[in-house]
Amino acid sequence: MTAVTELKAKGEAAKAASRKLAYLSTEIKNQALQNIAGDLLTRKKEILAANKIDLKEAQASGMNPAVQDRLLLNEDRLEDMAKDVCNVAALPDPVGEVFDMRTMPNGLIIGRRRVPLGVIGAMYESRPNVTVDIAMLCLKAGNAVILRGGREAFHSNLVLAKLVQDAVYRAGIPEGAVQFVDNTDRALVGEMLKMNEYIDLMVPRGGESFVKFVVQNAVMPVVAGGIGVCHTYVDLTADMAKAVPIVYNAKVQKPSVCNALDTILVHKGIAARFLPLAAKELAKAGVELHCDKPSLAILKSKRGLKLKPAVREDWGKEFLALIAAVKVVGSLDEALEHIARYGSGHSEAIVTEDYSAQLRFLNEVDAAAVYVNASTRFTDGGQFGLGAEVGISTQKMHARGPMGLKELTSYKWIIFGNGHVRP
Repeated sequence: MTAVTELKAKGEAAKAASRKLAYLSTEIKNQALQNIAGDLLTRKKEILAANKIDLKEAQASGMNPAVQDRLLLNEDRLEDMAKDVCNVAALPDPVGEVFDMRTMPNGLIIGRRRVPLGVIGAMYESRPNVTVDIAMLCLKAGNAVILRGGREAFHSNLVLAKLVQDAVYRAGIPEGAVQFVDNTDRALVGEMLKMNEYIDLMVPRGGESFVKFVVQNAVMPVVAGGIGVCHTYVDLTADMAKAVPIVYNAKVQKPSVCNALDTILVHKGIAARFLPLAAKELAKAGVELHCDKPSLAILKSKRGLKLKPAVREDWGKEFLALIAAVKVVGSLDEALEHIARYGSGHSEAIVTEDYSAQLRFLNEVDAAAVYVNASTRFTDGGQFGLGAEVGISTQKMHARGPMGLKELTSYKWIIFGNGHVRP
């Protein structure tokens, strides 16, 4: 059997399983997730041994340390993964939910019922936890899934995918509902993007060039996102006790992720007060600041800071590292214009005590998540009460922001009549 033939066989099996899975009981799906959570802990030695192989190969290849951090699994991260699975199991099952029911003047009762999408294709890089996150969400929402992870996490993904399959099939999930592409030939990516007869939705997770490739070549619908150029604007009336910790958390708490801060915008009227305080804290974590001329003038005399003059390429750049661009702006209008020009539609924040500024920012910023007086690091399925997410969409159709259970469903119209015919 050729690799392409095998891939199509996986597609056929997933499609067949999806028809049974669509109407499976909540109890079976929840048991499947509980099995996954338990196996993540009982099989942790096997998982960590596989991850060690991936990490060794990553180090030998000279992989960026930030990407290596995404690749890393340890006992704490496995425990967090297991908790996330349990959290999703505890969420209400969206499948079968009936909403918008109403009686028409002619007596017809019309409404909508939530249904699974069918088969979700997932292509992703670096993070092996995504194998579990996507599989559990797809299954709870009644979808089959075809997983295709990156070469750099192959051994980890292989073990985790097998673990998920073993766990869910024991619970009664239809055979074939979880498929893993265990061939690292990149040509199969192109083949998978043509399989619209089997795959109903494609979700890519990875770098900007990879996501663009999927969007441009897939023949099925794609929900793209995850590319985050995130700004925090510190307004004239910002409370320093809030602003400094918010900026620090957004940049430092986990710098290698898409909702981490990339650019600090600060009102000129507060820059001389705010920037030395923020820079001092950021320096404790080793953050390098790429400063425009006004911010550099304020900070250059301060000791212990890592400063560079900003260049044009720093605006609109996703650093994914302990680096942040800094720009002083003259007004809220200028901040809004900068975000409109350089933002990626992911997560944007304002720190201000001015209610009218808060409302303008919420109304005028075009992004999946818009914050007032909070860190952008909260853009996450778990933090939003979704348990986890298959990805963070920066599109507007059909889902936006963290994609949880409901975002993996569609609906059908249901109509009750009593001998009705149309006149």
